[in-house]
Amino acid sequence: MNVKNFLVSGIVGGITYFLLGWLLYGILFKDAFQTTGNENMLFIFLGCMTFGFFVSYIFIKWAGISNVVTGFMSGAVIGLFFGLYSNFFMNSMTSEINYQTMGLDIVITIVMSALVGATIALVNGKLK
Repeated sequence: MNVKNFLVSGIVGGITYFLLGWLLYGILFKDAFQTTGNENMLFIFLGCMTFGFFVSYIFIKWAGISNVVTGFMSGAVIGLFFGLYSNFFMNSMTSEINYQTMGLDIVITIVMSALVGATIALVNGKLK
């Protein structure tokens, strides 16, 4: 595995995920996703970086993805499964499930992951 590609594309992917989350959850859909104001931004950033490195690892180590379109599509599939996974677990302990918000979160996760996948593939392709 090319460690430089993994690190650079993972960092760029994580920062992209963080900025897209800020745009989509913090600005465009802030009314649908209410916050308490006590969010730990460091942990949110570290979670985004972890996701960036996760996708980067898959693309570089296993799939060899360096094409933007393939990265976009692969990122969308990863986002679909990640969105379903996280929403099923988050809603498993709530008494009232808001299916509209759940569906919106899954769609946002797919879009964000697709764009992160495209970004990571682009960076990976440029570094080859």
